[in-house]
Amino acid sequence: MSSSNGRVADLAQFRSVFLIKPSSLGDIVHTLPSAHFIKRAYPHLELRWMCNPEWMPLLEGNPDLTEVVPFPRGEFKGLAAVPRLYQWARALNAAPRTMPEITLDFQGLMRSALTSLARGTDPVIGMSDAREGAHLLYRRVVPVDKQDHAVDRYLTLVRALGIETAPADVEFPLPEGERPDAEHIPSDFILLHPYSRGAGKSLSAEVLQTLCDCFAPHPVVIAGRCGEPFQISGGHVTSLVNRTTLPGLVWLIRQSRACISVDSGPMHIASALQPRTLGIHTWSNPRRVGPYSSAAYVWKAGRIAHRHAFSDEEVRSKQMMDASAARRAADFVLQTWC
Repeated sequence: MSSSNGRVADLAQFRSVFLIKPSSLGDIVHTLPSAHFIKRAYPHLELRWMCNPEWMPLLEGNPDLTEVVPFPRGEFKGLAAVPRLYQWARALNAAPRTMPEITLDFQGLMRSALTSLARGTDPVIGMSDAREGAHLLYRRVVPVDKQDHAVDRYLTLVRALGIETAPADVEFPLPEGERPDAEHIPSDFILLHPYSRGAGKSLSAEVLQTLCDCFAPHPVVIAGRCGEPFQISGGHVTSLVNRTTLPGLVWLIRQSRACISVDSGPMHIASALQPRTLGIHTWSNPRRVGPYSSAAYVWKAGRIAHRHAFSDEEVRSKQMMDASAARRAADFVLQTWC
């Protein structure tokens, strides 16, 4: 199933790449190094990235990309989802673009595979961890290790194209961001991102208050989205909860002294931009979904270490962060980075 030179495809034979990774926030970040390696190896290629509209700000101004194609996922619901998706993809196929084109499906779901098929390009290449039978629609399937971090799984696909991906050359081209619309944002602040959509990942009100108390008088900014945000006291605390756009969050991460985030998309942005990042993991596996940067640290199972340093028993732990652990985490941040 490989080309004569051992690659799944020879990118020198193509003029365009249709890259499918519409979501989620963290996965968009994880795919950036792959796109960067492809463009660096083949500067002539035009890279078109299909992305959900809400995450497109992460790709704005990316010098590796020729075009960001919005994927209107919200329109594909209910019983009519498949025919609507196919119709949309056929219309996308009719749009002007540079040929010949190859499709790389980093998403690995049936809707992404169907989009690839309807797009009309050939070949369509995906990974062995694709779900919902998506691999049945691929021309080439690249074997990947499900236990690897997402960044490494995606880079496996890139290497199957004959492109070298040295760890020292991994880059995350992200935008500069935009200053949030707030009257006052302190300088040299510690950024806290305590909320996640994933069950059992967000910090409790007690833990968040404890962290803020421990950092006093050092300025703290709290960011993120929450249906009912906690009321946190402290004159050194600035809350921008539910008041920050994605570009605003990127700006805050870049400006921060250090960042503490629960396992979430923003944690992966922080890992890419801010070497002084502490990711908080409860039930999730930091080896697979932790902050990718070798400089970042992880709180897991009651201790702080780099993501590869946790034992199998610790990885299986579902320990939540309590007030005592929060105090130890705050001490670590203050002593290490402040």
